[in-house]
Amino acid sequence: MKVSEEIKSALISAFHPIRLEVEDFSAEHAGHAGNPENRPEGTHLRILLITSEFAQKTKVEQHRMVYSILKPWIDRGLHAITLETSDRG
Repeated sequence: MKVSEEIKSALISAFHPIRLEVEDFSAEHAGHAGNPENRPEGTHLRILLITSEFAQKTKVEQHRMVYSILKPWIDRGLHAITLETSDRG
């Protein structure tokens, strides 16, 4: 299973999203500081996550919630995350 699919599955389980997009753009950064091994996936992601779980939460709280789910992948080399969160679509 691709890293982006693993992450998408984990985010679905944790947040039951209204809308979720996970895009892996690691290949665009091959050879850069965040991807010196030229890994084709799992180092750079764009995530859009809309869920009612974020109601009454600040952006910082929302992002902390997401980062807590992403920690295993961050520990394995997820270097950059572009994260957009909301409680309504």
